[in-house]
Amino acid sequence: MKYQTLFLILMSVMTSLAQEITSKEEQMLAFLEANTQEQINFLEQTVNINSGTLNLEGVHKVGMLYKKELEDLGFDTRWISMPDSLNRAGHLFAEIKGGSGKTILLIGHLDTVFEQDHEFQSFSRTGDTAEGPGTNDMKGGNAIIIYALKALQAAGELKGKNIIVAFTGDEEKPGKPLSVSRYDLVEAGKKADIALGFETASGMNYATVARRGSSGWTLKVKGKQAHSSGVFSENTGAGAIFEAARILHSFYEDVKGEDLLSFNPGVILGGTKVSYDTDTSTGTAFGKTNVVASELEVYGGLRFISEAQKEKTRNKMRAIVKNNLPQTSAVISFSDAYPAMEPTEGNAKLLEVLDAVSQNLGFGEVKAYDPGKRGAADISFIAQYVDGLDGLGAMGSGAHSPSETVNLETFIPLTQRAALLIHRLGSE
Repeated sequence: MKYQTLFLILMSVMTSLAQEITSKEEQMLAFLEANTQEQINFLEQTVNINSGTLNLEGVHKVGMLYKKELEDLGFDTRWISMPDSLNRAGHLFAEIKGGSGKTILLIGHLDTVFEQDHEFQSFSRTGDTAEGPGTNDMKGGNAIIIYALKALQAAGELKGKNIIVAFTGDEEKPGKPLSVSRYDLVEAGKKADIALGFETASGMNYATVARRGSSGWTLKVKGKQAHSSGVFSENTGAGAIFEAARILHSFYEDVKGEDLLSFNPGVILGGTKVSYDTDTSTGTAFGKTNVVASELEVYGGLRFISEAQKEKTRNKMRAIVKNNLPQTSAVISFSDAYPAMEPTEGNAKLLEVLDAVSQNLGFGEVKAYDPGKRGAADISFIAQYVDGLDGLGAMGSGAHSPSETVNLETFIPLTQRAALLIHRLGSE
């Protein structure tokens, strides 16, 4: 009797959920089911075009494939070239205006971390797993965007929407200055009511409502070069290396501990002569064991969940750096990279809509993913202007590695979820 009752409850829930899928949404789901292989073939086509960030021709070529697809859907498109000084291909933006509903910004990127000289270059499939550069980060997500829009069109629902599509060409290594390379994305974010990012999904039952920002920091320490027999003396002092050790230890003891805050010294060079090339991330150091070090440089990163946390941390680090050991001096500088996507009430409301879509489809509850487990992304640049969700792209593993894969079993269900989410948000 217990199992019969449970069965009846489950049937009642399933019937209730099924009733919440409209006839138009059923058409979207059916279109995607019918075009499963076409979508996979489209992903394969894009993956087989190398679009490493610095392969400008390849990035542009992938962009032109998406451009055609979007124009066929009725979007007005524009390719935005970057100045030669940035050494970046540019971005593809597209827009369709169809009514009085909310404007939704869909974010993807054209580039991958795999440049032309990398051995990992092509798409291959084994069962429900496909391997290839960018399969999940993020040509899989881009394909989800394109085919979700195709599903809306097949149901006659695309013309009634206001949608902007932004495919940046340098997400993996943004051109500098960011004020130039991210200008058009920021302007689109200011114009939109909702932003949806299609970076790699962290599972069917998670989405991203917050991402930590990232910042660089550089510590440069000076000491008095002298014979090591005089180290610690009043005249010679501690030397650059001991001073750097004091600073880094104090960072560890006095700055760490806040939730979602991390900072890491990634490179350190010390001696009597040091040099570091930030473009190639390589450096050299010269010194002798019987000479007190006069120079030291540290290059590190800082990750934070809010601008307030970032500034508070920077001030703590500056105060520590000022308290120098004898005969030493130190200066710390900071560089901004990605701002934080802070967890907001608006983002949480969007998650509720996604959760309802997922449960209507029988995919289960969707929860907020731990922001401490995700890196920065393009959506962070617009998070201060618009409510958003990220992590809506393809599932897979090994992103940024020669074993990068996409899970094809969840590829179409995630596209179905995206189509219904865009439809419902754009109909409010």
